Amino acid sequence: MDWFFSENIGDVGSLHLITGEDAVHITKSLRMAVGEVLTLCDNNKNEHLCKIERINNDGVLVRVAAKEECQHEPNIEVTLYFAMTKGDKPENVIQKSVELGVHRIVPVVTERCISRPDKKSADKKQQRYQKIAVQAAMQSRRGIIPQVANIMELSAAVKEFSQADKTIVFYEGGGKTLKSILNGSEKKIAIFIGPEGGLAEDEVGLMQENGAVTATLGKRILRAETAPIAALAAIMFHTGNLD
Repeated sequence: MDWFFSENIGDVGSLHLITGEDAVHITKSLRMAVGEVLTLCDNNKNEHLCKIERINNDGVLVRVAAKEECQHEPNIEVTLYFAMTKGDKPENVIQKSVELGVHRIVPVVTERCISRPDKKSADKKQQRYQKIAVQAAMQSRRGIIPQVANIMELSAAVKEFSQADKTIVFYEGGGKTLKSILNGSEKKIAIFIGPEGGLAEDEVGLMQENGAVTATLGKRILRAETAPIAALAAIMFHTGNLD
C-alpha cells in the first residue's frame, strides 16, 4: 500500500486533504482513483488507513478509515554522525540509513574531510538531504521522518554525545566489538563514522574524552560510505530490530 506523511490528520471518520507534491504523485504517477486506499503517517508513529473520496484541482480528499500505531519503527533511537564525503556519497548514506531505521542524521566536517561546503552550499545540501530522508521514509514505511541536521563541526557534534546512552566511534585503528559494547539496556545510541582519509588521533581522543568508545566493524577496512550502513545494520541486528 502506498505510504505518505501528512500533518493534522483527524480521527477515524474525518476528512483530510492531501496537496502539493504528494497529491500530484498520487494522481499523475500512481494514477490512483476514487475508492482506492492509501496510508497516511503523522510523523509521530501513527498510521492512518485512508480511502480516496474525491480528486480535483484542490488535491486528493481522503477519509480516515482506521488508525493504529506504526509497527515499523525500531525500539532504539540511533543518531548517525558521519563525516562529509565527496560527491553524492552522503545522499546514498542518508537514503540507506533511513531505510535501516536511523532516528537522526548529522553530517560533520572533520580534519581530513575533502568536502567542505560553505554556508550557502551547506544549506542547499541540507535541504536536499532532508528530501531524500522523506522519500526513503515513505519507501520503507517508517513511522517518523528522520531529521537531517545542518552540517556541523566536530566540536559541536561532540557536545551532543551526552544525550545518548552510548556513543560508539567506528575507528579503523581498532576497538571493541559491538557485541561487547552493547548490553541491551540502551535506548539511545550515537555512532560516528569518519571520512575517506580516516579520523585523526586527536579527534578520536576528543570523542573518547567526551564518553565515546571506539569499535571495530571487523578485520576489513570499509569505505566511508559503506561503514555507516554496516554499522547500522549490525546495531539493528544486535538489538533485535532485524528479527
